[in-house]
Amino acid sequence: MPAEGGAGPAGVPGPVLVRGTGLLGASIGLGLRATGADVLLDDPSPTALAVARDIGAGAVVDLDDPALAPGLVVVGAPPDVTAAVVVDSLRRWPHAVVTDVASIKGAILAEVREAATRGDIAPDDVARYLPGHPMAGSERSGPVAARGTLFTASPWVLCPAAETDPAALAAGEALARTLQATVHRMSAADHDASVALISHLPQIAASLVASRLQDAPDPSLALAGNGLRDTTRIAASDPHLWVQILAGNAPQIVPTLHGLREDLDRLIGTLEAPSAPGARLGVARLIAEGNAGRARIPGKHGAPPQAFAPVTVIVDDTPGQLAALFEEIGRAGVNVEDIRLDHASGYRVGMVDVSVLPGRKDELVSALTDAGWKVV
Repeated sequence: MPAEGGAGPAGVPGPVLVRGTGLLGASIGLGLRATGADVLLDDPSPTALAVARDIGAGAVVDLDDPALAPGLVVVGAPPDVTAAVVVDSLRRWPHAVVTDVASIKGAILAEVREAATRGDIAPDDVARYLPGHPMAGSERSGPVAARGTLFTASPWVLCPAAETDPAALAAGEALARTLQATVHRMSAADHDASVALISHLPQIAASLVASRLQDAPDPSLALAGNGLRDTTRIAASDPHLWVQILAGNAPQIVPTLHGLREDLDRLIGTLEAPSAPGARLGVARLIAEGNAGRARIPGKHGAPPQAFAPVTVIVDDTPGQLAALFEEIGRAGVNVEDIRLDHASGYRVGMVDVSVLPGRKDELVSALTDAGWKVV
């Protein structure tokens, strides 16, 4: 059994014990193993644990082995049991730094502090706990969806509390940077308010829109395009997980929902009398407010938002077409800033929207047309 101080990346106390081998936990294991780190795995689900081991996320460990002495414990348990696993880890290994990856922070930190007040752990133990939240993932769950590059260029929020030991913060930062994430620091309260707006509200909105589709006629759904798919993509998320997230962050989510309800009531009231004076102006204002909000979302690599020009190309739905298109764009010397793909209903063709800098649009259209591509 690896002892305290085992191999690990610079600044990451080793060995690293990952408790919870879902998407995030298994991805952390894969990412750390790729750097040569010594990673150990634990999960109450034998199946999840076996899958994580088999994909190379780490070695299965016996928590009761007296030789086990992790330098860092990463808790990847579901949010409703994260605090209990954090407390158990602080109690079992008195020299380990403990962090977690749950998407709510305030409630978990409060439970850990309460455990110290009850005497379940020593008051000083709380200093070894660093609340964390890597903001990466997908609508897919479980270790089968894990990948070691999941956190590359993604925000990893660290929420040191007043009592957090600087060594614990340093270990958390080293972990995030080793996995190529970008480190952000904020309080647990600020984190929870932020994710309520930029993560939890979109999930609720997507699920509510998608729920309207349950009884939709098939001919109507046959008309669906990327707008509906984009809006409802995250509605495929795990209901059990989101029950925990929404319940745990309810105090921060409810005010945001009140604001959304006010806007929705305003729109409903306007559309109930669409011919009334000022009704169309009211709708235009709501849409314009959405434009203004979307314009505040950071652009590529966190840079200020920038408008791009779309170039739409029709391609056959056959192998190699996308590769050939991008090769042609590369020959033209134009950088692709963004891309989206839609499929025509009833035809074996796709429509590729390639976003480029506005000043390069005409140049790209000309190059693609001259090469025989069908540019819309």
